[in-house]
Amino acid sequence: MNDTLKQIGATGIVPVVVLNKVSDAEPLAQALIAGGLPCAEVTFRTDAAEESIRAIAKKFPDMFVGAGTVLTTEQVDRAIGAGAKFIVSPGLNPKVVEYCIKKGYPITPGIMTPTELEMALGFGLDVVKFFPAENAGGLKMIKAMSAPYTMMKFMPTGGINATNVRDYLACDKILACGGSWMVKGDLINAGNFAEIETLTREAAAIVKEIRG
Repeated sequence: MNDTLKQIGATGIVPVVVLNKVSDAEPLAQALIAGGLPCAEVTFRTDAAEESIRAIAKKFPDMFVGAGTVLTTEQVDRAIGAGAKFIVSPGLNPKVVEYCIKKGYPITPGIMTPTELEMALGFGLDVVKFFPAENAGGLKMIKAMSAPYTMMKFMPTGGINATNVRDYLACDKILACGGSWMVKGDLINAGNFAEIETLTREAAAIVKEIRG
């Protein structure tokens, strides 16, 4: 496992962020850092994603900012060029995964099935995203699927919240959980970064409670 993924594992929860305005990037990052989760997966779902990553990486170089919802090799280059330290995709696109590996970029592709997990193993990966986690069977599915694949760690995303995250974090197969409950779109759009900091601090406390 590369150093970036190890550090994500130490953080425990990766805030999954959708930013519509680049101007929100810096105050959001500041709220996450102040709340104790210096990590963010900025999704490539909006036109502001690339410049938001660039703004965060420039202002907060020690923050683990990555790019999510990366679907093409062109998006990979844009994300890394902007300063993203890791790539996350909702599914396992062999072309994108192979491209990242050849370039030396940490990538965590999404999987749902043992077949997709074996594809990830074939690429030499030891961490995969499990998405959409709750809809795909949640922690029970991860435990069942990981039994024959003891070397694989998971980053479940989708339906993870303050209520169920404890159970996920307590499982030794979980590297970290992706979640958006502390960075909800309405809070970001309203500029309510104080509330985001509060929710982030509560999430960080859960990680400490479960993992020490």
